[in-house]
Amino acid sequence: MDNRIKLNSIFRILVIVVVLSFVTSLTGLADCTTVSVGKYASANGTTIISYNCDCGGCPFDARIVPAKDWKEGEKVQFTDWGGEILGEIPQVPHTLQYLQGLMAVINEKGVAVGETTCPIDTSTEYGKEVEEVMFSSEGFIDYGTCLTVVLERASTAREAVEIYGDLIETYKWAPIEAETINFADGNEVWIFEVYGHDLWCAFRLADDEVFVSANAARIRDIDFDDKENVLHSPNIISFAVEKGWYDPNSGKPFRPADIYAPNNKVYSNRRVWRALDLVAPSLGLGPHEIEYPQTVVPDKKLTVHDVYKIMGDYYQGTDYDLTQGPAAGPWGNPLRYTNKGNGDWERSINMHRTASFHITEINENLPDPIKGVAWFGIGAPDSSYIVPLSGSMFSLPACYQIGAKGQPFNRESQGWVSLYVQEMTTLRYNEAIQDLYAFRDPKLEMLYQVVPLVQEKAAELYESEPDAALALLHNFYYQNALGFFESWRELGDMLLGKYAMGYRFFRDAPYPEWWNEFIGFGPVVR
Repeated sequence: MDNRIKLNSIFRILVIVVVLSFVTSLTGLADCTTVSVGKYASANGTTIISYNCDCGGCPFDARIVPAKDWKEGEKVQFTDWGGEILGEIPQVPHTLQYLQGLMAVINEKGVAVGETTCPIDTSTEYGKEVEEVMFSSEGFIDYGTCLTVVLERASTAREAVEIYGDLIETYKWAPIEAETINFADGNEVWIFEVYGHDLWCAFRLADDEVFVSANAARIRDIDFDDKENVLHSPNIISFAVEKGWYDPNSGKPFRPADIYAPNNKVYSNRRVWRALDLVAPSLGLGPHEIEYPQTVVPDKKLTVHDVYKIMGDYYQGTDYDLTQGPAAGPWGNPLRYTNKGNGDWERSINMHRTASFHITEINENLPDPIKGVAWFGIGAPDSSYIVPLSGSMFSLPACYQIGAKGQPFNRESQGWVSLYVQEMTTLRYNEAIQDLYAFRDPKLEMLYQVVPLVQEKAAELYESEPDAALALLHNFYYQNALGFFESWRELGDMLLGKYAMGYRFFRDAPYPEWWNEFIGFGPVVR
């Protein structure tokens, strides 16, 4: 018996190591930011959610995964990075079509998802204790595989929450960090947090509010008696009571994030402050607060471009502006090529290592295959571009499906060309980014105006000719994605020609005087 116990313990440790190796091998995958906007908080009456996947080592390809019928008894396997099966669940008879980036983005029903990983602050004894308990889970459900499973099955955001919660309760969360996930469907936006074991909690975002998450769990203030707008695992409170983490007689509210994934580090809080301050400056939120409002009502209704600017923010005009100071170089480059450990650079929402990002906008008044738009991009959002895609497209242009990090640069790859332009802006960022905006933003403004019109036309056609309607939508998205890619490649060439070798069109472009003084530039003494 003792030997079996020892072997089981060793096996358990190996499983944890394998799972953790899988998660940490995706460099920076945990470092993501999401914004969620209720339908009455948006300018178009649409739900909007965003997701920055700040993973330097992750692939940047995207594709359409078609719907499929499955035979009885088939399984969905959860594997580690090396392909070892950690567990499996029954497959459903039919899975939905969806747009796949690094993870699932949006399905043919117009259900969209984003996520951010939420590590525990282990600088306190309580944090260490909680992490030890959470990482003792014997489950195998992880967010990457599970979000795909959910989008293959869910027809609404609420259903996505219920499916996800049921999977966690049945098979348990893997011994990995907590997650905050946002689901949207056009009518509702749900914020979902999983902490470990079979513990999860979710609430419906009020239609006129905005929620932001940045690598720290934030579900604190919810009404557990509100069965319509709050869902959770049955033991969400009793587990904490059993562990001695919460006293129901204390008179204090039960706050899941603080109990199961405590973390108020600046790394996360600063981004939350910045996003909330951008959407609701009237609140006068400060950058040094320990805790920010769980949700806010924006001062003005938000557009996709407003959210896009938040995703590309680097604290412009604040004390933390990354374009200022010696670290930004003479040309105000906000991109920082390392961001780990103490004493490192300020962590902005915009990141050089962003693998992919998306903003999904969903109109509940349109048919399911038409109502969802995923504005998809690669690289640091500020120096990238977005194009409308959807989960009901037939396929994506070839440029989205070729090229990979670690392989040679490929001018036919959308991911590589996006990174090419990003790198070209760093030649002289303060000028090159203005060239980029002047090139990009009018194109985006046109698309912002035209996409709803094309959706409406497709919706009219859908009533009598559904196949023709979907073909219309597909062709519009496909051709715009292809056209933007080709023009973006030309932009990169233009930036290289304009700013190469420290010149401006190979004419003298001297350093600014403040930089010369800082580096001690002066006449050569011979």
